[in-house]
Amino acid sequence: MAVQLFLNGVILGSIIALGAIGLSLIYGILKFGHFAHGDLMTLGAYFAFLFKVQLALPFWLAFILAAMLTALVAIILNFVLYRHLRKRDSVIVMISSVGAALIIRNIILLFWGPQNKFYDKAIQMPIILGDGFLRIKENQIVILILALILVIAVHLFLTRTKLGKAMRAMADNIDLAQITGINTERVIIWTWAMSGVLTAAAGILLAFDTHLTPVMGWNLLLPLFAAVILGGIGSPYGAMFGGLVIGISQEMSTLVISAAYKPAVAFTIMILMLIIKPSGLMGKKVS
Repeated sequence: MAVQLFLNGVILGSIIALGAIGLSLIYGILKFGHFAHGDLMTLGAYFAFLFKVQLALPFWLAFILAAMLTALVAIILNFVLYRHLRKRDSVIVMISSVGAALIIRNIILLFWGPQNKFYDKAIQMPIILGDGFLRIKENQIVILILALILVIAVHLFLTRTKLGKAMRAMADNIDLAQITGINTERVIIWTWAMSGVLTAAAGILLAFDTHLTPVMGWNLLLPLFAAVILGGIGSPYGAMFGGLVIGISQEMSTLVISAAYKPAVAFTIMILMLIIKPSGLMGKKVS
């Protein structure tokens, strides 16, 4: 039982980690909490539904197109809304992101309705391992593989490319980055694009494991923020670690409490981290 829950936690944690990386990058570079992040995740999942189910495209192609389209929406949000508010108080930008979340959610309701939807309605039999000790479905194996590939891709991007190094420099000190000649606006655009791709991937993988609903991303927003705060605000590597810890903690908690209280587990971890170590496990020290 515990091993099965641990595996379920790793799967959920992988999804949370992908969404948390983008959220952490946005905060690290733009210095505000993006409350529309969860609804962008939902939008990415519904874009994939459009391409895979409604237009009957292969899943891999639907995945790529949905990720690209979500990245475009994130960039448009930046140009239309956030770019004009960045020079003001970050609280104003954060509040505007709540408005953006409501707009995105209502657009989803307008085009796809409130009903639950599925990428595939066929019943999938799990692969049984260890005399029934462990069960895993094929789509969950796909989720783990895709999440691992994306995490490795993020690592290589941040450490091996000039643009990735520029992102890390801006997250450390945006003023110093400008002095050294980094094109900050270009980096900001790519940050939104990368965040959009990872957010869409998280939404698609979540829907692939469960189902689509207009509030799926909003319901995952608290675990996303908990993962970012646990790992360290502005640290993409901390977000990866934090996502896994939150996912595993939520699933393992069902050994002692009702599954209905799983969001409370993420909230409790977040509050404890803010009290004990506000900088997070891998974040910069708060002066």
